[in-house]
Amino acid sequence: MKNLTRRDFLKYSGAGAGALGLVALTGCGSSAISVDDGSSSSSGTSSSSTSESSSTEETTGTEETTADQLTFAEGTVLRMATGYNSAKTGLFFNADIAGEGITLADGNTYQSGDLKPTWVEAENRLGMTFEDKYQGNGSSSEFEYWKDRLNEVDMVLGSASTLTEYGESGYLVNIGDYLDMMPNFKAYLEENTIVRLSITGNTDTGAIYFSPYFDGVNDIERMPLMRTDWAEKLLNGEGEFTADSCDNTATPVYQPYMPTSGTLEIEVVTADGSGVETVTKDYDAAGNIVQLMNDAGSVDGVTAVNMLRDYIDTAYNGYYGTNRADLFIGQNAAWDADEMVALLRCVTANTATVSPNLISQGLTAQGIFSREDSNTQRRLDLVRLAGELFGIRGLESRNGYLYVGADGTLVDARQEEDTYLALDRMRDMAAEGLISESFINSSEETSSTMLENDLGFMSYDYNQTQTILNETELQQDEGEKYRAIMVPVALWYDGTSDAGVYMRFTESWRSVKTDAWAISVAGVEGDQDKLYAALKLIDYAYSDEGMILMSYGPDAFIKTNADGSYETFDFNGEQMPVIADETYEELWELASGNYTNFARYYLGSTLTFVKLQSFEYQCTSDAGKEGAAIISNGIATGVIHHVELEVADNSWYTCTPTVLPYTTTENEMIGGYTDLTTKFSGSKGEQNLFIDIMASGYSEEGVSDAATMASTVTNNMSGKQYLTLANDAWDRLLEYYETL
Repeated sequence: MKNLTRRDFLKYSGAGAGALGLVALTGCGSSAISVDDGSSSSSGTSSSSTSESSSTEETTGTEETTADQLTFAEGTVLRMATGYNSAKTGLFFNADIAGEGITLADGNTYQSGDLKPTWVEAENRLGMTFEDKYQGNGSSSEFEYWKDRLNEVDMVLGSASTLTEYGESGYLVNIGDYLDMMPNFKAYLEENTIVRLSITGNTDTGAIYFSPYFDGVNDIERMPLMRTDWAEKLLNGEGEFTADSCDNTATPVYQPYMPTSGTLEIEVVTADGSGVETVTKDYDAAGNIVQLMNDAGSVDGVTAVNMLRDYIDTAYNGYYGTNRADLFIGQNAAWDADEMVALLRCVTANTATVSPNLISQGLTAQGIFSREDSNTQRRLDLVRLAGELFGIRGLESRNGYLYVGADGTLVDARQEEDTYLALDRMRDMAAEGLISESFINSSEETSSTMLENDLGFMSYDYNQTQTILNETELQQDEGEKYRAIMVPVALWYDGTSDAGVYMRFTESWRSVKTDAWAISVAGVEGDQDKLYAALKLIDYAYSDEGMILMSYGPDAFIKTNADGSYETFDFNGEQMPVIADETYEELWELASGNYTNFARYYLGSTLTFVKLQSFEYQCTSDAGKEGAAIISNGIATGVIHHVELEVADNSWYTCTPTVLPYTTTENEMIGGYTDLTTKFSGSKGEQNLFIDIMASGYSEEGVSDAATMASTVTNNMSGKQYLTLANDAWDRLLEYYETL
C-alpha cells in the first residue's frame, strides 16, 4: 500500500472521493483565515498537513481566485441551527450520547454540550467558532421552527425544496452569487451537471440557496437483500428436495408478470465476474413457473420446491447445475419477479427447513419485510422494490415521484396506471402471505428482530447498515447470511422499443439528497465576516481535505504511517484513507458496527456535504462486501443500467433533479395541492396511498382499480395542474442548462 503525504494524497486521489470526478486541488496553506481553496490548517491541528504551504496559483489552479476573497475575522461566530435528524446527530454532543463524559480515539473526553471532533477540527482549521442553535429535528421541522426567526441563526437546516422556496422569497443567501469566490464548490458543480441543475433555484439568475448533501455520489443506493442461505437450502443439491415437515402454499392469487411462452435472451455477468454472457429463459420448454404453480393450486412445500427446481433446470437448460440458488444469489443471477414469487412460496411453505426454531414458537417464515414496519418512511422501501420488480419509474425518484420520460417531459408516477398495477401485484403477493404480516399490519417489527429470530427472508434497503446485522444477529458459524443480490430482470419502457426492453435497471442512484443547509439573510446581514465564514465552510467542505474531514473526522481517527502520511487503500480506482484501528473498535463498541450512526453520533461527520463511501466500505461486513461486489460488477459490465447524473442522450436515463426552479407564485400554487402532499407522504406516522394500496387495497372514494386511481390523482387531486407547473420549471431548467 503506497505511503502518501496528505498533499500527495490530494494530488493522487483526484476528486478525493472515488468516482466523484472533482478537480484535484492540492496544497495546504498555514493561515487559518486568508485562504482560497478551503484546505488550510491552523498550526498544530493536523498530524500530516502543517508543514507545507503553496502559492495561490498552485492551490487554486485559476488566475481569477485570490487568497483573500473569503477573509473573515478569526473567531467569527456562526450560529448553527444545523444537524441531521435528531438531537443525537447535531454538531454538539447531547446527554444521550456523551452521558457523563465519553473518551474517544483522539484521546479527548467530551461532555454534553461539547462540539464533536469533526467540528472542533473545522474550528481549528478555518478559524471560526460554532454556536449551537439546533433544536434536534429533521429538516422540515427544524426549518419550521426557525422560519419566522431567521435573524437568530446564521446557518439553518431544511429540505431542499423548502430552502429553495424561501430563498426565492429573499430569506436565504444566494450562494450562486459567490461561486467565483468558492473554487472547490464551483469545480464540483462544473463536473456534475445534475448536481448543478438539482440545486438551481432560479434559471434567470442561476441562484443557489443551499449547499447540497450527498450520501455518496454516482453509485447505487438501495438494493435487494436476502437470506441467501435459505435459498441454498431449498434449491441446491442433487436429486429431489425432501423434508420431514412442511406447510402448504396458499391458494394462488398472484398472476404471471413475465411471458408464459417463447424465449428471452438475458445478459448476465459471468459466474467469475470477468465478463458478460447471454443466458436463455426458455418458456416454451419450461413454462412460466408462476403459471405452473397456479395451475397446480395449493401444494405442499416439498412439491413447490421441486417444481421450482425442475423449472430452473429446464428453463435455463442446466446452466446453474446443482447450484440453482445462483439464479437469485449468484454473480450470474438472472431472476425476475415471477421467479422470486415462486421462491417466496417455497420459503413460506418450508419453515421447518429454512428456520426450524420457529416451529416451536408457532411461527412461520416471512417473505418480504421492511426495516421498520410501523414507519411510513421505511415501509416505502417496499414500494420502491415494486418499481424494481415490475419496471416502474418514479417510485425511487430524487424529486417526489417525478421522472423524465423518453420524450423529455416529466412524468408523475402517481398519475400512471402502470404504477397501481404494480402495487396490485404486490397486494396479490401480500394476499398469499409472501409479504410479512408485520408490514401489512404496520406493527413494531424491525429488520433486527426479523433476522435475530430467523424470521424474515428478503428486503430492499441500504447495504452497510443492514448487512452489518450479519455480525450481530446471525449465527455465522451456522452459515447464516444476509446480503445483497443482483437486481431483477424486468420489462422497462425506456423509449427504445414500443414493446419495452427486458433488462436490469435501477432508479436508486445516489445524487443530491433532500436535506440541506442554507445561510440566513437576516442572520448574516450587515456582517461580512459571518457571510464569508459561512461561505468558507461550504467551500471547504467540497475541497479534498474537507471531504475527508466531513466523512472520516479528524486525523486522529485515520490510520497514518510513521512519517505522518495517511495509509490508503484502493477504492473504486482511487487511493483513499484507512480508518484507524481504534476507530474501528469504537465503531463496534459504541454503534454495533453501524457506520452512519457512529459517524453522526460520535464524530459529527456525515451530517451534510459529501459523505465518502470509502469510510463506509471499510465498516461493511464481509457478507455486505460480497453482495456489494456482485452489484458493482453488474454496474461495471453494463448489465445493470441506471439513471445518469447528466442530461442523458436518451432523456429517460436522466436522473431527476432534486429540486426544480419554481417561481414564488408556482410554489404557492403547489402548496395548495394538499392531497398530493398529505396522501402521498414519506414521513413517519403519515399516510401514503401507495403503501395502503399494497397492504389493503384502494380506499379513496369511488376508486376500485388502477386506472381510476391514476385518473383520480390527475383530475381530483390537482395532479394535472402540478405536472404542468413541474414541466414548465423543467423546461426553464433545460434552457438554463444550455447556457452553462
